[in-house]
Amino acid sequence: MGGSLNDRPRVAIIGCGLIGRKRADALGANPLVACADIEIDRARALSSRSTAACTADWREVVRRDDVDVIIVATINSLLAEISVAALEAGKHVLVEKPAARNAEELELIIAAQKPSGKLVHVGFNHRYHPALLKAKQLHDEGALGEMMFVRGRYGHGGRAGYDREWRADPKLAGGGELIDQGVHLIDLARLFLGAFTHVDGFARTYYWDMAVDDNAFLLLRTRNDKTAALHVSCTEWKNLFSLEIYGRQGKLHAEGLGGSYGLERLAYYRMLPEMGPPETTIWEFPRGDDSWRVETAEFLEDIRLGRKPSATLDDAHAVLTVVGEIYKRSGYDFR
Repeated sequence: MGGSLNDRPRVAIIGCGLIGRKRADALGANPLVACADIEIDRARALSSRSTAACTADWREVVRRDDVDVIIVATINSLLAEISVAALEAGKHVLVEKPAARNAEELELIIAAQKPSGKLVHVGFNHRYHPALLKAKQLHDEGALGEMMFVRGRYGHGGRAGYDREWRADPKLAGGGELIDQGVHLIDLARLFLGAFTHVDGFARTYYWDMAVDDNAFLLLRTRNDKTAALHVSCTEWKNLFSLEIYGRQGKLHAEGLGGSYGLERLAYYRMLPEMGPPETTIWEFPRGDDSWRVETAEFLEDIRLGRKPSATLDDAHAVLTVVGEIYKRSGYDFR
């Protein structure tokens, strides 16, 4: 790893916007040694919190000998290029979702990771929200019995000028709402149901003046017909997150992500032998979004222990394969 202080990985962040700042806040005692952003003022602002160097050229960061881990938090069009360069330079990588603009582009990272011997974690931070962590624990303990299906909805209402931001540019983003928030729902559905072998759905631009989708509707099935019905939207005028997970013996309902999405909570409905109203247990998580800290800490511990990350390039590839199929069926070509 490079003999960093007290065996703590030394971290650099490329992309110092909102997500880069969240990752910096999540580092704990691990030293931030360098920041890069094409908007140098953002890099300066982030580096000013510590003794980190700052630059507008991400390649300078990749070449540094005092960096063990690179967090890639840029726009989608740069994720794969920077991740590949970081791996080739012998760095571990935490790359934000979706990790690339499409599955084929992601395969460049996969090809670079294998000979590098370095770890790559894909930033599916929603897995680490407390309601979802509790839901996964209950699922793994068998609280739901045999799984049946998942129903998920996720969306926001955009903001003035949203259709002129980089996420509305197909060359920069690789798609619209489906590749933005949709990848989280697909990843979570896979987490509870397993790999999807049948993909159906439709993406459409209903409202925003942009060349990418603002809504997507998905019907995904596993080999044994466990099914996910998902809807993502940036015409959700009241921000919404809802994930319902159904088994033969009960149901879990995670909703809210804090802030404008409402109080994060998890409800567990346990079916009784006589049927009728279920036994209900509710957990509420009012302390805000701690997912960034939990996820980042886990990956840094993966590096310290030489342990395989939980959210892998293979997970991201499976998610992007679904995204690509929906775009193909809907007549979008973002390549």
